[in-house]
Amino acid sequence: MTALKLRILFDGAMMGPGKAELLARIRETGSIAAAGRQMEMSYKRAWSLVEEMNAAFADTLVARVRGGQGGGGAQLTAAGAEVLALYHEALRLAEAAAAAPIAALEARLRDRAPVDMVAEK
Repeated sequence: MTALKLRILFDGAMMGPGKAELLARIRETGSIAAAGRQMEMSYKRAWSLVEEMNAAFADTLVARVRGGQGGGGAQLTAAGAEVLALYHEALRLAEAAAAAPIAALEARLRDRAPVDMVAEK
């Protein structure tokens, strides 16, 4: 399957598919730890990425929620939701703009046999 992945490199910061997925999963789960587990990522790594994004953007993207009866959590802020939406919009526009050249590149690929097929000698 052909796919376009978008990584946006800013001066001193980066936004890409992994961070976008982490933001989306934090929005869904209300937890950095749960989002990290879903992505098979340690809590430490997930928290590090959240800190990185929060430091890079003018507004906080993920806010911690104080613990109560069910414990603490995290929530995507309005700024976080906007950053996630803007990233997805940039990806959508890039995919639309690149569709024809990607199709032309794909047409030039060699025919490939499925990996599980073994030719007999």
